[in-house]
Amino acid sequence: MIDLFSGLDAWVLVSLLLALTFVLAFEFINGFHDTANAVATVIYTKAMPPHLAVFFSGVFNFLGVLLGGVGVAYAIVHLLPVELLINVNTGHGLAMVFSLLAAAITWNLGTWYFGIPASSSHTLIGSILGVGLANALINDIPLGDGVNWQKAIDIAMSLVVSPMAGFAVAALVLLGLKWWRPLSKMHKTPEHRRKLDDKKHPPFWNRLVLVISAMGVSFVHGSNDGQKGIGLIMLVLIGIVPAKFVLDLNSTTYQIERTRDATLHMSQFYQRNAATLGEFLALGKAKSTDLPEQFSCNPQQTEPTIAALQASLKGVTDYHTLEADKRVEVRRYLLCLDDTAKKVGKLPGLDAREKADLEKLRKDLTATTEYAPFWVIVAVALALGLGTMVGWKRVVLTVGEKIGKQGMTYAQGMSAQITAACAIGMANVFSLPVSTTHVLSSGVAGTMVANKSGLQGGTVKTILLAWVLTLPASMGLAAGLFWLASKAIG
Repeated sequence: MIDLFSGLDAWVLVSLLLALTFVLAFEFINGFHDTANAVATVIYTKAMPPHLAVFFSGVFNFLGVLLGGVGVAYAIVHLLPVELLINVNTGHGLAMVFSLLAAAITWNLGTWYFGIPASSSHTLIGSILGVGLANALINDIPLGDGVNWQKAIDIAMSLVVSPMAGFAVAALVLLGLKWWRPLSKMHKTPEHRRKLDDKKHPPFWNRLVLVISAMGVSFVHGSNDGQKGIGLIMLVLIGIVPAKFVLDLNSTTYQIERTRDATLHMSQFYQRNAATLGEFLALGKAKSTDLPEQFSCNPQQTEPTIAALQASLKGVTDYHTLEADKRVEVRRYLLCLDDTAKKVGKLPGLDAREKADLEKLRKDLTATTEYAPFWVIVAVALALGLGTMVGWKRVVLTVGEKIGKQGMTYAQGMSAQITAACAIGMANVFSLPVSTTHVLSSGVAGTMVANKSGLQGGTVKTILLAWVLTLPASMGLAAGLFWLASKAIG
């Protein structure tokens, strides 16, 4: 990590430290903003004392980030169009990062202050979309090219479907528990338990399930939301000090050879499917000299890009031996070939086996660009874990008492938490960002309906309003800040 600061101009160093501080501040705020949802049920039902629940939730958030990988991180990064990712310069990189972070932090703090379970995921994604669209307007780029809309649609679907699934599945789980054990004490609220049984805590097995599921939610929250912070830090590092981070400088000779082989096999794949892809990729028409000075991603230039990449990597066994501008060049080629392969995979005419082969080639192609240094993962894990340990009280009451017209029973808490842990865990498997807040809150709402407790209209309207407004509000904030920052840097 010390090498990160060597040879940097003073203003670049200050900018880098500020940007990293902003990202870690966002993750810290995310910790106390979202973790209230992870511990709300276990605290409300008195399954764990607040100080222990929050502490262990912080620990499991930390572990979730540490063990979660980087799939979700780069799903977030690739919301920005590939043109912006490959041509970003230091000034625009700074403006982009500070704008989206300032917008996300502002909205997160505002909703936390009013105790509204709003989504950090929605906030961050809205901010990234706002920056992408503002960049398109400023540079006269068609709005359709300002954002990676296919990735945005995939993420939007996961954000919309996951709360609905949470609502339905949690309701079904509760109905199953009521059918299985209709007279069980797990169907009591903490208040009924205290009045009727003179007991403060849930029955042992209910308490155990509540604690384990709460820690499960914390772990998958750390894995999913922590990766968003990792993606942001990689945007910062690539935008401000590209020479050191555009490629994984710790890549082994074998990994570099795999990357080189992937380009060769990709070329063979395209030739094999020339009848289907020839026109889309202009196979046999483009020459190795066809790449423009201002490099841009164009499927019609795939063959020249493959040739240029193979020439750049010829004989390379260690990325340190490449000059700084060559590293940037190699990353541009790799990102563009991956972007084209993604588009090719969606074309009609390719059979399922060929698409699966192409997907494997994409993984090899991006093995040395989609990475995160260990110190980045640890820094995000610490920020999220420490943030978890403060600021949780405002949202706990909302989730426990203000969603339904009656207090939450132990069975409802178990149903909502088990559903949330499974839903977010599945999203991690498919590298999709989801909202812990919305999945858990909708799960609680589902159990309230299944339990015929009814919903409190005021709270539900507030949560829905935050759900509807978060995306456009964060987009508008980020776009405005990016426009101002771009004007300031000229």
